[in-house]
Amino acid sequence: MKTAIAGLILACVASASAQKIIVKILNRQDNETDYTYIVPGHFNSQSNLNVSCNGGDNNVNCNGSGTTTGSSMPAQQVPFHVRGATFTLLLPDGRAAVVNCESKFKERMAGPRGNRRSCRIPLVDEIQADFRGDNAKLEWVVSLDGKKTQSETYKILAILDKPKTGQK
Repeated sequence: MKTAIAGLILACVASASAQKIIVKILNRQDNETDYTYIVPGHFNSQSNLNVSCNGGDNNVNCNGSGTTTGSSMPAQQVPFHVRGATFTLLLPDGRAAVVNCESKFKERMAGPRGNRRSCRIPLVDEIQADFRGDNAKLEWVVSLDGKKTQSETYKILAILDKPKTGQK
């Protein structure tokens, strides 16, 4: 009985710590041999526009103002030595996650080389990510009606701080 309760508590804690969020793929690389992945630089901007218009029978008068803020992140100097598919994902809070997926074991009775399958790779840039521990399960739509999806689990290599605004 105590074991069942402990297992239930652990399951609840594990599910509470998961985070499903929409992310954008900033960069992608894929190679079945070892390669060096360097996180590229990127720029984010956000614009806000306020417009008000007053009109009469024959005329319209509009006034507006807008502001744009931006931040940039230089390329990361620390290279990652990886194999397989590697992505830099932009998180909603401005941080970036570097994830990698190496080919997976799949029994096919084809010998050591034939028992591997390549990682599934999204062809779209906006995907859903479910972060659990040091893994990120990426999921994306592959049908017109949005009902069919594909997914793959990637290993999180790093979470990079969001760019500083106003740096020169």
